[in-house]
Amino acid sequence: MEKEIAAKKLAELGHITRLSIFRYLVKVGDQGAPVGQIQEKLNIPASTLSHHISRLVSVGLVRQVRESRTLYCIPQFEVLNELIDFLQAECCTEGNCKT
Repeated sequence: MEKEIAAKKLAELGHITRLSIFRYLVKVGDQGAPVGQIQEKLNIPASTLSHHISRLVSVGLVRQVRESRTLYCIPQFEVLNELIDFLQAECCTEGNCKT
């Protein structure tokens, strides 16, 4: 992963509301959650929630799927794992590490 791409993903997660949304989706798992459920659980106004979800979608951390009238948000674990791998890629390469 390039530094610019990692920085964009981390910047989106750096907002408390987006971080809360993403953490909730990670808790829910692979099946994702309907937008209404996210709104209810996190008590976020609909317009605000839509804005923050679109930011997470724009960097690939969340994917949206429509089933009939329900819009699901699905966390992209592959993207999350790539980001974590990027952050850990050079762990302990320049000294002693106690991890």
